[in-house]
Amino acid sequence: MNFKKILLLILTINSFFVFSQDITRKDSLRGNLTSIRTCYDVTFYDLNIAIDEVEKSIEKSTNTIYFTAVSDFEIIQIDLASNMEIIQIDFEEEKLDFDREFDAVYIYFNRTIKKNEQSKIKILYGGYPKEAVNPPWDGGFSWDIDKNKNPWIGVSCQGLGASTWWPCKDHQSDEPDSMRIKVAARYPLKIVSNGNLRSDTTVWNQYFNSWMNVSEWFVSYPINNYNVTLNIGDYVNFNDNYISNNDTLVLDYYVLNGNVNKAKEHFEQVKPMMQCFENLFGKYPFWNDGFALVETSYLGMEHQSAIAYGNNFLEGYNGNTSFIDGLNFDYIIVHESGHEWWGNSITSSDIADMWIHEGFCTYSEVLFVECIYGYDKMLSYVNNQKKNVVNNKPIIGPYHVNKQGSSDMYFKGSLMLHTIRNVINDDEVWFKIIFDISNNFKYKVVNGQQIIDYINFESKRDLSIIFNQYLLNKNIPEFQYSLANEGINTTLVYRWEAIDDFDMPILINTGKEDFWIYPTSSTKETNLGSFDRNDFNIRTDLFYINTKKQ
Repeated sequence: MNFKKILLLILTINSFFVFSQDITRKDSLRGNLTSIRTCYDVTFYDLNIAIDEVEKSIEKSTNTIYFTAVSDFEIIQIDLASNMEIIQIDFEEEKLDFDREFDAVYIYFNRTIKKNEQSKIKILYGGYPKEAVNPPWDGGFSWDIDKNKNPWIGVSCQGLGASTWWPCKDHQSDEPDSMRIKVAARYPLKIVSNGNLRSDTTVWNQYFNSWMNVSEWFVSYPINNYNVTLNIGDYVNFNDNYISNNDTLVLDYYVLNGNVNKAKEHFEQVKPMMQCFENLFGKYPFWNDGFALVETSYLGMEHQSAIAYGNNFLEGYNGNTSFIDGLNFDYIIVHESGHEWWGNSITSSDIADMWIHEGFCTYSEVLFVECIYGYDKMLSYVNNQKKNVVNNKPIIGPYHVNKQGSSDMYFKGSLMLHTIRNVINDDEVWFKIIFDISNNFKYKVVNGQQIIDYINFESKRDLSIIFNQYLLNKNIPEFQYSLANEGINTTLVYRWEAIDDFDMPILINTGKEDFWIYPTSSTKETNLGSFDRNDFNIRTDLFYINTKKQ
């Protein structure tokens, strides 16, 4: 065994033993940032991919990875699913040696790459990518047929990882500054990807023995790996414009042939949504790349500037309006578009902190409802989200091992932010915080603590204990209380059943107006005076808590 491979063995063994036994070696290889991953910073991906819809394969494709060395190195790790084949890796007109372990690919350079050096490697690969079982939740490639019996192809890989279909540094901590995506598919199929369409040509391909449509797309902003996508089908494109301060955002829509008329009518709701989100979160973050909805065979996904849309031009969640509290908007359009600000522009550095994506995005629905339908409808909407919370495990998952926390990151995350808003009790401050987070962290990779620290600083109060309760514990706080008679007056006896030192204030009402109480884990008493007990109300519509009368 040569020195490089001995060094690699030492590095990987050391990284392995820091994790608990329920974390697999494969998990740690994806999730842990060892020195052979942090030693280089990806600056640009040049993905050139050919799709064979007959064989359901990726054929003779390449990804050129441009990088800057953060430190001296001779070994790096990239990632590609083990069922995909790496044919060769080129560097400075030479082929590099490499080893594979699960989805990790160890590349051995023929010289020392010096700190600050800018270089590139070209990876030739192909194979049969994982086929999606239940996209986008159990994702991969969707090889479908539309109603006119034309191939209809898409890919979704959040959680699964982009390395399921293209070689990359598959970790959210490292986004390229920009990216080129060139896709070839059999004529007459049309291709849609992220960013701007730079060219669209038809060429004869001897390997496929077919005319091929080749589309070149360019992403001019940072993009996280799972947002990179391709869509292939019998697409028709039409567009609209959204005007903001004399600046025009192109709204592109790609739908299957035959769906144009209903799509034109249905997608009219995009512009008022865009106005609402712009007021709340700032200018659409990928303005120069445009905004697109792309019809897909699966429900939806927040692919940056090319949102997957599969809600069948229906209101609600695939026609179920009870999911959105009976309101008349398309859930997929609103939720997935919200991700352009929360998850695409601002990305968590570790998938353990995906509540930054999903909690804030689900809360963006709440604010959208307030914007379009008013405060009372918002209150009803956010409280309707409670039925979707299971409180089965903490929202935050284990760090450095490619593990998400509970799916409660969506609705519980939203309800937590609603609670924080009401604890702060100053909407001017709260909405400024939300706006400033979106703009100050734009195009950045962050962790959860950075977001919490920012909210604490801007609100001028320490809300850490509240975040800890909702993010790090599966249970929500329980307000335990009793009402005791003292002559004509009533005394409220109360405490929190929650984590140690939990002290979140809440509002109650005795029939006239709301007033604050300040429960802790210790029992307190408050004289409520004389009132009709039927009027006693704990404002659980403003705070996501359980209550228990003793």
